[in-house]
Amino acid sequence: MKHKLWSTLLRPSTRAFIAEARRTPNYSWFDWLHGYVYARWPYLYIGLGVGEHPLSRTLAPLVNGLLKLLKIEITTERVHESASPSLGKSGNRLSFADTYHGKVVPLEAAKGLVMINQEISLTNLEQIIPYARARDIILHNPDHIVVLECPCRAARSNPCQPLDVCLIIGEPLAGFVAEHHPGRSRRITPDEAVEILQAEDERGHVHHAFFKDAMLGRFYAICNCCACCCGAMQAQRNGVPMLAASGYVSYVDQTRCVGCGTCVEFCQFHALSVNVYASVDANRCMGCGVCVSKCPQGAMSMQRDVNKGEPLEIHKLMAEASQTVVG
Repeated sequence: MKHKLWSTLLRPSTRAFIAEARRTPNYSWFDWLHGYVYARWPYLYIGLGVGEHPLSRTLAPLVNGLLKLLKIEITTERVHESASPSLGKSGNRLSFADTYHGKVVPLEAAKGLVMINQEISLTNLEQIIPYARARDIILHNPDHIVVLECPCRAARSNPCQPLDVCLIIGEPLAGFVAEHHPGRSRRITPDEAVEILQAEDERGHVHHAFFKDAMLGRFYAICNCCACCCGAMQAQRNGVPMLAASGYVSYVDQTRCVGCGTCVEFCQFHALSVNVYASVDANRCMGCGVCVSKCPQGAMSMQRDVNKGEPLEIHKLMAEASQTVVG
């Protein structure tokens, strides 16, 4: 009787979220509650996180207390130093970035993530997602995609437009967002998702594949980000390593570069400068590829850099996983 009552009171997407939580290893009820709050009230959650919500100062002590209780530190350690798979075990503390992070993905890699036509389960991708937690790609119904008004942009007083640029991918999370935010989200096709990615690329914005421990400890969204609005980019600038590089770095062909500065104007990570020719600060460059598409001379390209980690190229990963199963 009690079970029937709860089933009646809970929305279908919430029940689906609970069912998937029960099937997810090492995912606690507290994790689920955290995920529910995050997905149910993302505008409050993110607004508080970026310090733009009126209650930010009032609730800051409570948030800091929760982080302390959970043994999560806001740290300025570099990603590769704080992302050991053993971190968080045996009483060790986690960094905030270990629980919530994004992977920079160039346009074609982002398109690949919204064009998956089969369920996949890729786990422990620590070479690609260099954090202690939330590094799996497990997608059910990957063609179920919901576009949501960006909570980071919505929190700002003068945000970049348009707002509807956050892509929630796969069930049960796409369904949860669609059911709980009908006025700020809508279901779209994979082709429509590609159109959004292409349009954001043309605006000079960066694609991030986001992972969060509370969101079933896996990949759940692609956000299209600008340095002026994005909370993760804000955190990165403040020394919290929430973003992992794409695995690539920009390269300038000086025989084509005319020093026009267009690439500098569009670089979201402030990794480019011009002194006769464009110059790349490899430490700052995250390999997003925006400069490549914006250079009118075709002087910019992307080169693999082993110091920037492994790329998130989903179809390559799927092929490798398939070969492993066959072998």
